Amino acid sequence: MKAMDIRVTGRVQGVGFRAWTVQTARRLGVAGWVRNHADMSVLVHAEGEDAAVNAFAGALGEGPSAAKVDRVAAVPCEALGCEGFEIRR
Repeated sequence: MKAMDIRVTGRVQGVGFRAWTVQTARRLGVAGWVRNHADMSVLVHAEGEDAAVNAFAGALGEGPSAAKVDRVAAVPCEALGCEGFEIRR
């Protein structure tokens, strides 16, 4: 099991990034959550099999077509035991 806290910066709010993140996580079998941050970045917690979390983190660098990702900063962290993937406020 691998877990990461990820901050995505760029034009990532108001472009469907969170909904796209949920769909991508579910497709890859990654659990966790995504939420907007006040500094206009998006914060993500992801956990699951190593290969799935790595693929998910890589996909965040692309984002949906309306987004422009400048940076993806991932930090290993403790798994929280998340089930499913959700948007948090």
